[in-house]
Amino acid sequence: MTRCEVCGNEYDKMFAVVANGEQHFFDSFECAIHALAPTCAHCSCRVLGHGVEASGAIYCWANCARQAGVSNIADRAA
Repeated sequence: MTRCEVCGNEYDKMFAVVANGEQHFFDSFECAIHALAPTCAHCSCRVLGHGVEASGAIYCWANCARQAGVSNIADRAA
């Protein structure tokens, strides 16, 4: 059996995720999120949805981007 690279659990229903050409093994989506989801450049929470990106930084939503000084950004199109 393979071990989860986050929690070390051995589980018969592991799954693999390929990210940036590297294969990772997890026993749950929670562990995969912990290992692979980006963090918001303002509040440091994990970005689970699309988020917003500005000047190479990822934010969980437009409000965090604005609080970090990014202007001309919105949560949804007009």
